[in-house]
Amino acid sequence: MRPVLLVIAHGSRDPRHAATVHALTGRVRALRPGLRVETAFLDFNAPAVPQVLSALYADGVRDVVALPLLLTRAFHAKADVPAVLERSRAALPGLSLRVADVLGPSPLLTDALERRLAEAGLRPADRSTTGVVLASAGSSDPEAIAAIAETAREWRHTGWCAVRPAFASAALPRTEDAVRALRAEGVRRVVVAPYVLAPGRLPDRIAAGAAAAGADLVAGVLGAAPEVARLLLRRYDAAALAPARLAALTA
Repeated sequence: MRPVLLVIAHGSRDPRHAATVHALTGRVRALRPGLRVETAFLDFNAPAVPQVLSALYADGVRDVVALPLLLTRAFHAKADVPAVLERSRAALPGLSLRVADVLGPSPLLTDALERRLAEAGLRPADRSTTGVVLASAGSSDPEAIAAIAETAREWRHTGWCAVRPAFASAALPRTEDAVRALRAEGVRRVVVAPYVLAPGRLPDRIAAGAAAAGADLVAGVLGAAPEVARLLLRRYDAAALAPARLAALTA
C-alpha cells in the first residue's frame, strides 16, 4: 500500500488559513484518487500532528510521508517539524516516517504566481513594462532569505521588467519599500505577488503595504492553485521512494 500523505501546515488564528489548507489538500485528493491524504497543524488549529499520527496508527497505518506545507527551509522546517515527528515516532513503535522536502523553490510555484497575477488582471502584453514585488512572509534564516532572492532572480528572466523580493516581517525590504523603489527607478507598472500559501496576518500586511505604496495590483495568495497541488504530489512521490528517515529537512 502507498504511504499516507500527511500535510503539515503552520496554522493560524485566521480562519481563512485552515480553510485554504483544506481546499488545497482536497485538490490533492482529487488529483490522486485512492491516496489517503490527511491534514495537521503545528499551532493554532486542530488537529495537531501527534493527534493525526496517533489516529492513523490506531487505524493500522505504519507508513507515512509527512509533507511540510512550507515554502522555504527556515526554522519551522529545520526544527519544529522534525521535533514533533520524532516525538510521535518514539511513541508509536513500528511507525515509518518519511519527510518530504519543503515546496520551494520550484518552477511550479512560479507558474502559480503567474496564474494569480493573471487572475488579478495582468495581461501577457504587460510583462515587459511591469515590475513585480515578490512578497514573502519573511524569515530570520539566511538560507530562507537567499532562496526568496534566488526565486526573484530566476523569475526576472522570464520577461518581467524587474522582480524584487520583499518581506512582511523579520527581513527587509518591506513590500511598500520595494514598490516605491521600483517606482523611483521609473518602472511604469508595479504589481505585488504574495509568495505565501494561505491568508493570514502577514499576507494582510503585504496587501496593506502594497496599497500604501500605490501598487497597481495585488495578486491573491498561492492557496489551492493547481500548480501547488501538483507540487505537493511531486514532493510526496520523491519522499515515498526514499528510505524512512527524519533528516530530510536538515541534511
